[in-house]
Amino acid sequence: MDKKLGVWMLTALVVGNMIGSGVFLLPASLASFGSITVFSWCATAVGAMLLALVFAKLSTLFPKTGGPYVYCREGFGNFIGFQVAYNYWIYMWVGNAAIAVAFTGYLSTFFPTLADNNLLAFFTAAGCVWFFTIVNIIGVHLAGKFQLILTILKFVPLVLIAVIGIFFVDTSNLAYFNVSGKSNFTALSGGAMLTLWAFLGMESASIPADDVKSPQKTIPRATILGTAITAVVYILSTVAIMGVIPMPDLQNSAAPFADLAGKIFGPWGMYVMGGAAVISCAGALNGWILLQGQIPLAAAKDKLFPKRFEQVSKNRSPVFGILLSSVLITLLLVLNFNKDLVDQFTFIISLATLAAIIAYLYTSVAEFVIYIKHPDKADKKTIVKTLTISGLAFLYTFWATISAGQEIVFYGALLMFTSIPIYGWMEWQKYRKMVKG
Repeated sequence: MDKKLGVWMLTALVVGNMIGSGVFLLPASLASFGSITVFSWCATAVGAMLLALVFAKLSTLFPKTGGPYVYCREGFGNFIGFQVAYNYWIYMWVGNAAIAVAFTGYLSTFFPTLADNNLLAFFTAAGCVWFFTIVNIIGVHLAGKFQLILTILKFVPLVLIAVIGIFFVDTSNLAYFNVSGKSNFTALSGGAMLTLWAFLGMESASIPADDVKSPQKTIPRATILGTAITAVVYILSTVAIMGVIPMPDLQNSAAPFADLAGKIFGPWGMYVMGGAAVISCAGALNGWILLQGQIPLAAAKDKLFPKRFEQVSKNRSPVFGILLSSVLITLLLVLNFNKDLVDQFTFIISLATLAAIIAYLYTSVAEFVIYIKHPDKADKKTIVKTLTISGLAFLYTFWATISAGQEIVFYGALLMFTSIPIYGWMEWQKYRKMVKG
């Protein structure tokens, strides 16, 4: 029996990884800028689609496990490839810790004691992490099935509330165009940085390439389809929420989608959307745990990560990478025990987002370099179009980096620099083995 991922499972992985905890919280954060952020969503959707097209094209040239790591290594060599793998891996497991915390927070809608009992909240979040860790260790195909089911369960309520909410829009609420007190461009850029967090994951289909049916066709289709579907849902739902809930109220909302459902359907609507949020977080966590072992696996195969990351089970699951990542997630959840660390934890998430952006920056330029190094891979009929898309993707990602702000970029650079001594140590280990051999 074929145990590989098909186009629908892979599309579900893309959609499920993007529509996670972020979309349920972002409208409240965006309300501090105003309805101008609808255009931020549009700008980010265009940028995400450009990046999706870059990943889709590169996946046809190198249909191997590792996604951005593979492309950057092919383009720039081992060091940059390692740096991208290192940063991207950090982004994934730190992001997973955030999703687990959000999952527990949404669950408190049904079990209020979770909001007050730190110990119970920790065990709930950690239990969710380890449940999906076990699912993924059993095998990627089971994880793929879980992802398809969870994506459908969370996607349908989101689409329904977004479409129905449009009919309840009060245009006077959208008149709060820019409430940030800053220029329109600054507000647009600030909103774009926040909305990018919700699009991270558009490259998900390219990462488990060794476990995909007909990867040259399936990965591009799933990447573009998943990104397009997600963009439409994000824009529709934001317009609905900002049009129904007055901006001052929205800024103080802890659950914007639930509040929207409550205004339209009453109390039962809030519980339905609360359930959709729980499922959404669970789906995102499952999808990212599926991927958190794949990047180190690809790097280990190229002898850029320790050999233990190369270990896979009989069901092709990178057990060591998944387990170590989940241990690190659990440690972060322990740190979150202290309420004083919440702000620091949020700051780490911002750094994790920047780590992903760095991978996108490198990948968009890698395509140029790959065609110079491998001219046989260039299609002369479409080369101008392909490189134009790559160039625009780079410009978008560079703008997103600037929008992150000086402090985040500064600490993000320091985080990236920690990869240098680790790479040096790995090279020294390889040299020692060569000398002994």
